[in-house]
Amino acid sequence: MSDPKRIVIVGGVAGGASAAARARRLSEDAQITIFERGEYISFANCGLPYYIGGEIAERERLLVQTPEAMRKRFRIDVRINTEVVGIDRENKQVVARGIEHGVETHQPYDELIISPGADPIKPPLPGINSDLVHTLRNLADTDAIKELVDQKSPSRVVVVGGGYIGLEMAEALINRGIKVTLVEMMEQVMGPVDPEMAYPIHQCLRLHGVDLRLKTSVDGFSQDGETLHVKLSTGEVVECGLAVLAIGVRPEVKLAKDAGLNIGERGGIAVDKNMRTNDPHIFAVGDAVEVTDFVSQTQALIPLAGPANRQGRIAADNAFGRNSEYKDTQGTAICKIFELAIGMTGMSEKLAKKLNRNCEKVYIHPASHAGYYPGAHPISLKLLFDPEDGKILGVQAVGADGVDKRIDVIAVAIRAGLTVYDLEEMELCYAPPFGSAKDPVNYAGFVAANVLKGDSSLCHVPEIINPTENQIVIDVRNPQEVETGMIPKAENIPLDELRDRLDEIPKDKELLVYCQAGLRGYLACRILSQKGFTCKNLTGGYKTYKAFMEIADKEQLETKEMRDDTGSAPPSVGKKELPESPVQTIDAVGLQCPGPIMKLKEVIDSVNPGEMVTLMTSDPGAPGDIGGWANSTGNKLINVEIKNGVYHASVLKTAKKQGARVSTKKKSIIVFSGDFDKAMAAFIIANGAASMGSEVTLFFTFWGLNVLRRPEEVKVSKNLIESMFGKMMPRGAGKLSLSNMNMGGMGTKLIKSIMKQKNVDSLPLLIEKAQKAGVRLVACAMSMDLMGIKKEELIDGVEFGGVASYLNTAEEGNVNLFI
Repeated sequence: MSDPKRIVIVGGVAGGASAAARARRLSEDAQITIFERGEYISFANCGLPYYIGGEIAERERLLVQTPEAMRKRFRIDVRINTEVVGIDRENKQVVARGIEHGVETHQPYDELIISPGADPIKPPLPGINSDLVHTLRNLADTDAIKELVDQKSPSRVVVVGGGYIGLEMAEALINRGIKVTLVEMMEQVMGPVDPEMAYPIHQCLRLHGVDLRLKTSVDGFSQDGETLHVKLSTGEVVECGLAVLAIGVRPEVKLAKDAGLNIGERGGIAVDKNMRTNDPHIFAVGDAVEVTDFVSQTQALIPLAGPANRQGRIAADNAFGRNSEYKDTQGTAICKIFELAIGMTGMSEKLAKKLNRNCEKVYIHPASHAGYYPGAHPISLKLLFDPEDGKILGVQAVGADGVDKRIDVIAVAIRAGLTVYDLEEMELCYAPPFGSAKDPVNYAGFVAANVLKGDSSLCHVPEIINPTENQIVIDVRNPQEVETGMIPKAENIPLDELRDRLDEIPKDKELLVYCQAGLRGYLACRILSQKGFTCKNLTGGYKTYKAFMEIADKEQLETKEMRDDTGSAPPSVGKKELPESPVQTIDAVGLQCPGPIMKLKEVIDSVNPGEMVTLMTSDPGAPGDIGGWANSTGNKLINVEIKNGVYHASVLKTAKKQGARVSTKKKSIIVFSGDFDKAMAAFIIANGAASMGSEVTLFFTFWGLNVLRRPEEVKVSKNLIESMFGKMMPRGAGKLSLSNMNMGGMGTKLIKSIMKQKNVDSLPLLIEKAQKAGVRLVACAMSMDLMGIKKEELIDGVEFGGVASYLNTAEEGNVNLFI
């Protein structure tokens, strides 16, 4: 009879503990030893923030398996507070050292499974070793943070990093009444998802009082007693009582590296399908290993508990001679942020672009269950698929309910190699409290399949905000919805009026159509295409457009309050002016767009000026819509509160006449000066106004005409005076001088150099961007004639007009500037 197999496992938690339990189930005779350098072999590290926040009241509930229970149930030799410091591959033994006494021992093995995990990243910043700067990775970290919060009651905590741990910690601390500043280096939180899908999370964080700092990093820390000063890359210093670093983890590979085991291209331990390293008797599992991404088939580091558990089981199988394979990692994950959840599986668009992988995408915004049954919440879902065969590549979703169900279903579909056509056919459980007859999964399949079948052509946000001369943008929403905002250059023709107004639409142009969420845009395109028009529908509609613009526009992203078209804050409403309670509360929970806005308008029209109404809605995008609608109609959004996952938006009716919608906002700017700095100001203002949805006209007269001149000489017929003028004046934006401190051109060169260092666009680039954004450049014909400037000398895209055309534009607009 052969000797019992000796199995040594280094590290516990998900990978190591599951390997140990599986090993015992496979062999009652094996000698199984676990070494764990900490005090606990298996704890719920995903639950640590919830214990700090109080949702998990008892610390013991975090202990999945104690050393004593492991010994008793599985007869496993568990050695805690013992670190394995070396692997002697030749003699097949590990060197273990006691943390407390430092004594080293040697433990022989027949098969070795290492699960060293990953360490939190701590960049070498000044002051990072302060006792007020913590990471959160294990129970010891948890105890230290909770003790500090419990005993010191800091008024503010700075959380660095907007990933899983950072978001969960922000929520936990807010729930404890602590102010939170969340600092994220990227343009978005939740890095694995695409930027626009993080937009609802940004809104949610801010509505709950989180001070969200995107595109910001930490430059250092300094401690003054119990106060920590956190210096940000913006130059600002935030005072707090605690900082939590949650900027990611890196695989712990020192033990493997010292033992001569191969390290992969991404920095994790290299393993094969059996979780075996380059040593046939050593396996590696968990956060320290490098895996293959299931969809892209590229190497990746994906530290998730589910994969770690499966890897531990597979390693144990192979240690006993079974041929068990790990079949790659999809990255299926979900995170709760207050009332919202965001989930994902498979490939993101970011990864697809990085790999030059051809993919198409659709956005849908359905309800979590039947809208007529109470408690329905909208889900924003993005589906990526192969445009050739419809194979599903990835999905991301965010919402208050039903996100996990849809992600799980599509995760299985990806694993099975299914296509969008299969999503159409899926038979999923339905009853009004749980879903819809056409489940969001089916709905996503329908939309994607329509594209592949040629029933619908899509456009995306970059195209619709930069239409060509041969394209027209049409908004098919109702007038009440349009009051919440429009895409620049769009013409509003409501869907229900479309058939009667076809003669207003030129057939020689391609139509870019949008609605609020995509469905009515699709219906409009079906009508138009059958009537001989060429049409594309904006997938996801205005709701997706807003998400894109929030990410793209830093100024808009960081605005903390509603602003009018001049950029100044509206007059605040004093407490004495506010009614004590609303005259009516509107229940629009579960109602899909445009329902909430239409109900709000109906009630606002029926109440008196000075009275307040409160709208209840489950749509996380509604506060932004309501704010835009109130600003456009002259009413005031007083505040937004969240109660049990429902948004309560209070709106004060003003004396302004209702129903008189402010049409597309218009701005006019007279550019009289040809000075570099003044031309810069004109185009910066113009680009800013265009990005906020305004129609902008720049009217160039006298010296301002030089801004529009071509940089190269153009052969045109001129008399002597005209030729002299032409030679004396600067030729184009690149030749303009400063109005002050020009210093023979040195001042202008200096300011341009500073602009380049500060990443400020050059004047020619600002002009190009303005034209792409639809800003009209109008040259005064009379001034051109007086100064001898010919049409051929001006850049492309310039229109020509006179005083009458300028006055007409100015009278239509709400802002007129003279520069």
